[in-house]
Amino acid sequence: MDTLSVAGLHKSYGGSAVLQGLTFALRPGECYGLLGPNGAGKTTTLRCALGLTAPDAGTIRLAGLPVPERAREARARIGIVPQMDNLDPDFTASENLLVYGRYFGLADAAVRARIPQLLEFAGLIGRADAKIATLSGGMKRRLTLARALVNDPDLLFLDEPTTGLDPQARHLIWERLKQLLAQGKTVLLTTHFMDEAERLCHRLAIMDRGRFIAEGSPREVIAAHIEPEVVEVYGEPGESSAADWARDEAAQYATRVEVTGETAFCYLTESRPLLRHLADRHGLRYLHRPANLEDVFLKLTGRDLRD
Repeated sequence: MDTLSVAGLHKSYGGSAVLQGLTFALRPGECYGLLGPNGAGKTTTLRCALGLTAPDAGTIRLAGLPVPERAREARARIGIVPQMDNLDPDFTASENLLVYGRYFGLADAAVRARIPQLLEFAGLIGRADAKIATLSGGMKRRLTLARALVNDPDLLFLDEPTTGLDPQARHLIWERLKQLLAQGKTVLLTTHFMDEAERLCHRLAIMDRGRFIAEGSPREVIAAHIEPEVVEVYGEPGESSAADWARDEAAQYATRVEVTGETAFCYLTESRPLLRHLADRHGLRYLHRPANLEDVFLKLTGRDLRD
């Protein structure tokens, strides 16, 4: 049985379509990513799936139950890490876990027995009595993740879980999420970090303007939508311009070229002729790398800022 299944999901606000027929399902034990620029419909999708927003059309089953009809009962079986931490500042770390357990009707004794394990999972074993204001951003995020596990859910909703964290804290969160997946938990992840999606997601969907525009494993999405190699070309300060070079010479080497600011992105299936050319080209620097999920994301959704 799918832990979450969505079919034909539609939602509009003020006559503007926000979701346009989304259909997807999570398989038990996988991490499924929802990627998209601001305004793509990710948050509305999560709210509909949780029964917090009623869709205009479509069917949703969460933890085997119809949503929104039995949303409250379904939410009792899952864990949620919201985009912004909402820990209670008046309580200690352990008290936050204890009080949250009461929302699920769990006995205090049962939650107290789990608190040491949850704090150890969060790397906070020595912070049980610490007030929230004394914790770093990374500690708060790990505590929020531990809190989502109080009811031992099989399915976790993670809404941008590492936004605002430093690299060390991000990597620790990734390690903990991999542990949960190894235990058989299912994860629905939204993120703006493409490397995070590549590391964690078994499958993902890139969405824009309420529609899925690509879906599959990270490798499948990359292979289907973009050339395998990228050469980024930069002009040396005060010398050659990468934009001028791209306009005059790049087309004979690259399948596709995009110029952003002072950088020319050359997408290729065979990079050696271009690399030989650049090795003899004075005033230009370059970086050669395989194509990644961020390249696909920018190709499909554009490089313009979204507010």
